[in-house]
Formats: sequence, C-alpha cells, structure tokens
Amino acid sequence: EVQLVASGGGLVQAGGSLRLSCTVSGFSFDDYAIGWFRQAPGKERETVSCISSRIGSTEYADSVKGRFTISSDNAKNTVYLQMNNLTPEDTAVYYCAADRRTYYCFTSWNEYEYWGQGTQVTVSS
Repeated sequence: EVQLVASGGGLVQAGGSLRLSCTVSGFSFDDYAIGWFRQAPGKERETVSCISSRIGSTEYADSVKGRFTISSDNAKNTVYLQMNNLTPEDTAVYYCAADRRTYYCFTSWNEYEYWGQGTQVTVSS
C-alpha cells in the first residue's frame, strides 16, 4: 500500500525557513515521481516542486526557484522541501504526492495518484 506522510509545517516570519518532510512507504523512489504542491485559500492547487530519482531530475515553479530545494534520502524513504526566504505569498497547505512514472515530473496536481495529508505553512509579515 502506497502511503505518504507530510510534516514540518508551521508558523514562521517572513524571511524565515522551514523544511517539510514527506515520508513514504509501499514503493521505490526509482519508480515514482514525488511532488510538492500547495493550495492557498481561494486558490487553485499548484505544483511547487518535484523530483524524479530515476532520471535525477528536479523541477521548481518559477515563484520558488532559488528559494526552495527538493531532495530525497532513499535510506529514510523521505523527500524534503527546504524552504528559505519565505514570504506571506508562500502561505498555504502543502501536500506531497507520488505518481508511478520515471519521466518528467512537473505536471498538474491532478496527474498525481497518491497523496499525503497536508501540512499548513503560515508566513507572517
């Protein structure tokens, strides 16, 4: 059974940092793309970043490039999203998700099959 558990959200001041974790079970990193997504109140869910371990690919939304870094620790079955220089516009519920694919990972959220619960990130000004 594929399972994802997201954690690490919280309240931080603008300019601060958080690291989100997505611990997975039931599948191999090599066979799946894993993505981070976010949804702010009243807005569409958007793709933030993703990683395809098989092809060594990481992708980022333009709004987070240079500030967020996605990485994976296969030994811990965990994907991380390091978020630096946070702004109030980053406030949202963040989700991690997985999809069985080894090709391009930066696609719409509705192309991902398996989802973890969300974790709230709130950035105060």
